[in-house]
Amino acid sequence: MDSFNDSLGGSFILVGFSDWPQLELILFVFISIFYSLTLFGNTAIIALSRMDLRLHTPMYFFLSHLSFLDLCYTTSTVPQLLINLHGLDRTISYGGCVAQLLISLALGSTECVLLVVMAFDRYAAVCRPLHYTTIMHPLLCQTLAIASWVGGFLNSLIQTGLMMAMPLCGHQLNHFFCEMPVLLKLACEDTGGTEAKMFVARAIILVFPAALILGSYAQISRAVLKIKSMTGRRKAFGTCGSHLLVVSLFYGSAIYTYLQPKGSYSESEGKFVALFYTIITPMLNPLIYTLRNKDVKGALWKVLGRGTDSG
Repeated sequence: MDSFNDSLGGSFILVGFSDWPQLELILFVFISIFYSLTLFGNTAIIALSRMDLRLHTPMYFFLSHLSFLDLCYTTSTVPQLLINLHGLDRTISYGGCVAQLLISLALGSTECVLLVVMAFDRYAAVCRPLHYTTIMHPLLCQTLAIASWVGGFLNSLIQTGLMMAMPLCGHQLNHFFCEMPVLLKLACEDTGGTEAKMFVARAIILVFPAALILGSYAQISRAVLKIKSMTGRRKAFGTCGSHLLVVSLFYGSAIYTYLQPKGSYSESEGKFVALFYTIITPMLNPLIYTLRNKDVKGALWKVLGRGTDSG
């Protein structure tokens, strides 16, 4: 019986997808492609947001933070997964596991809060257009971004600290990275009190933001219905719908994973569900938030035009 603190010199074995060896090569190829697209797309958003003055707005300020988050979040798990799928090494040290748990949980929690901030920004833009620049002034934007990061890392520190104090039995994790629900499965003793505190923390960081986002988009939908132009209404609903699709994928898969009772959590299903919020959503975010945006397209063509002219 060991806790994280007692066993920092040992290691875990990450089972990953080795139960389905016929899928490992397919997953390796697709995840490599998705990871490359994630790196390219999110890096492009950050670069364009800094280079083009038209994108120096609250929306793209927050989108840059989201892109940076997604870059860090996928990088905290995907390289380890690709090594695992290649069969080169399926072990991770206790210290590495703690670090991965802390970082991935912090980044995921920060994204939960940041998506609420972005929904509020859209609410202010659509429902309070005349007061938008007054409401979303630079100081407030910076404060909201900092609060998102601080809230996410604080939540992670609390939960990781509670996790590290638990006695663990076994060294095999049926997952592709060190994630809270799988680690809880290794708890040796009755840790009901500690798990209840962790469950409340997870519920706050997941359910409360999701409810706020749904409330924001309900108000946005009400405002959009008042638009007389059918074309404008269709465009607004298309944009809001695509945003909600990504939010639903992220929160739906995360809530499914993190708010299940320990006894009913399926490790096999959990691995596939985790692919949505660790790989698919970070890849989709740049596409969904910018695909129909003329400003981003204009900034991209402007940069490409410069590159062509200089060549």
